[in-house]
Amino acid sequence: MTHSDAEQAITRAHHEEWARVIAGLARRFGSLDVAEEAAAEAFAAAAERWPREGVPPHPGGWLSTTATRKAIDWLRRESQRDAKHKAAMIVHDDTPAEPTGPVGDDRLRLVFTCCHPALAMEARVALTLRLLGGLTVAEIARAFLVQETAMARRITRAKAKIKAARIPYRVPSAGDIRERLAGVLAVIYLVFNEGYLAGEGDDPVRADLTDEAIRLGRLLRTLLPDNGEVAGLLALMLLTDARRRARVSATGELVTLGEQDRGAWDRELIAEGSALVRERVEAVARGTDLPGRYQLLAAINAVHTTARTAAETDWAAIVALYGQLARVDPSPIVRLNRAVAVAEVDGPGAGLAETDGLAPALDGYHAFHAARADLLRRLGRTGEALTAYDRAIDLAGNPAERAYLTRRRDQLAA
Repeated sequence: MTHSDAEQAITRAHHEEWARVIAGLARRFGSLDVAEEAAAEAFAAAAERWPREGVPPHPGGWLSTTATRKAIDWLRRESQRDAKHKAAMIVHDDTPAEPTGPVGDDRLRLVFTCCHPALAMEARVALTLRLLGGLTVAEIARAFLVQETAMARRITRAKAKIKAARIPYRVPSAGDIRERLAGVLAVIYLVFNEGYLAGEGDDPVRADLTDEAIRLGRLLRTLLPDNGEVAGLLALMLLTDARRRARVSATGELVTLGEQDRGAWDRELIAEGSALVRERVEAVARGTDLPGRYQLLAAINAVHTTARTAAETDWAAIVALYGQLARVDPSPIVRLNRAVAVAEVDGPGAGLAETDGLAPALDGYHAFHAARADLLRRLGRTGEALTAYDRAIDLAGNPAERAYLTRRRDQLAA
C-alpha cells in the first residue's frame, strides 16, 4: 500500500467514523473533552501507523478501540484520583448499553446533548458541528458568517459551560427532545449545507456530510412523525440533494440551477421530498399547523424541481413563498434570495434595488456579491459587474463556485 492510499483511507475514515467514535466515547465516559481528545489522538495514531503497517480490515473498529485506550491514558494523565480511575474502568464492561429513552443512536444522542438549553443557540449548533460533523472551526465560522477566532472562542466557552454546569451526556426525555428540537434542526441543516457545497477544500461536494444529515433527518422523522418542521427539513434536504449530480460540471465548475441537466436529477429523491411537501401543504390547509422555516424552504425547492425547464419556473410563487419566509425568518440571506426571485418577476433593476439595501449586513458574503454581479451584468453595467465578480471570487471558498464566477467574469471582460 502506498502512502497516498493510506492518506486516502485516513481521510475517508475521518469522514465516515469521526462522529461515531466521538459519540461512542461520550456515551462511555460522559465527557465531551475526553471524547474529542481521545478521538483526535486515535486519528493521529492512524496517520502515523497506517502508512507503515497498512490499513486495518475494519478501520472504524480500530479507531474506536484505539480511542478508548487513549481515553483511559488521557484520564490517568489528567488526574490520579480514584474517581477518574473508576470512570476509566467502565470501558472494560462490553455489555451493550441499555436504551433508556426514545433516542437510540449514539450520534443523535450527542446532538441533543450539545443542544442543551443551558447553551446559547449559536453555541449549540457550533459545538455539535465540531463534535458530530467533524467540521473545522473555519468551516463552522463560514456557516455562521463570523470570524474564525470568534468561533473558536464560542466553541471553547460552550465546552467549558457544559463542564461547569455538569450537563450530562444522557438519553434525553421526550420533553427534552421537543425543547431542543430547533437547535437540532439547525445543526442538521448546516451539516447538510457544508456537504452540499463545501466551504473550502479540493472537493466541492462532500457527500458524506449530506448523507449523514439526511440520515439524521430520517431518524428525527421516525422519532417525531407528526412534527411539521422535521418533515420540512427532510423534504428540503431530499429535494436539494436530488440535484447533486448536476450541481458540478465534469471540469469542476458550479452549474447554476437554470443551467443544470434536469435529466440528471434523482427522481426518487424528488418524489420522496415532494410527497412530504404535499403532506405539509394538506396539514396547513386543514388548519392543524402553520408552515415554519424548513417547510417554506422545502416548498420553494419543490417549485424548482417540478418545473420541466428553467423557463417554466413559477417565479411569482417563489417570491410569495420567500415573502412568507421573511416573516418567519427575517434574515438578510432570506431577503437576498427573495431579491433574486424578484429580479425574475419584475426585472434586474427591481432585484438590484432590494439587493443593494442588504450591503451593510452581507458585504462579507460571497453570494451577495455574486448576485449583484449577475444583476449588474444584466443591466449592462459592465464595470460595476466586474468589480462585484472580483469581490465574490475573493470571498468564495468553494473551488466549483470560484471556477464558475471566474468564467463569468472573464466572459464579461472579453
